[in-house]
Amino acid sequence: MFSGISSLFSNPMGFLTELLYRIPLVLVALSFHEWAHAYAAYRLGDPTARNLGRMTINPFAHIDPMGFLTLVLFRFGWAKPVPISTRYLKNPRKDELIVSLAGVTTNLLLAFVSMGIFYAFVFTTGVNEMGWQIFTTFFFLNVSLCVFNLLPIPPLDGYHVAQCLFLRSSNGYRFFSFLDQYGYIILLVLLFSGVLSTIMSPMVDGIVYAMQSVYNGIFNLVGLL
Repeated sequence: MFSGISSLFSNPMGFLTELLYRIPLVLVALSFHEWAHAYAAYRLGDPTARNLGRMTINPFAHIDPMGFLTLVLFRFGWAKPVPISTRYLKNPRKDELIVSLAGVTTNLLLAFVSMGIFYAFVFTTGVNEMGWQIFTTFFFLNVSLCVFNLLPIPPLDGYHVAQCLFLRSSNGYRFFSFLDQYGYIILLVLLFSGVLSTIMSPMVDGIVYAMQSVYNGIFNLVGLL
């Protein structure tokens, strides 16, 4: 469900057609994710990201070439990490945790809103094939980004969350130093081996089911189902 690379070889024209609407959606999802990090940091007293031009939804301020490529090909990836200066934060460990979770929370909200809009169209005016592709692609992009970024591997948000929660002992420092050194390699191996899809699928499916249950309940309540 997540990997688009197989279609590059089995159906090149279909893959290229999908990219025409997929790439803008990828850029929107990534941009809001990174803007959320920068905005959360700014609200907590750290102006570093804003001063460096990262508190923006301009995608060119956030693109990491390798992360963008894997997002297009495998449907999950990453952007350039937003810089944070903990010296500006009143409660560094707690505030850094909030900043780290801001991006995935924003992707989760974007997914929830996009599913709501999709439901509204389906049960009122209807949605054509292209509209269905756009809404479902944007929805799954954001859910996948949310789950993917929670993995405790650098440069993902989950790594910083794990540091905030568990970086308290000498063993912890050694473990995180190892991840700092080999995180990108581990991430690429998981991506290209397909292991990451196996790990993420149950979590993504759980989020999809939960959101569908909410909207089914809402539309049942208003008598549209």
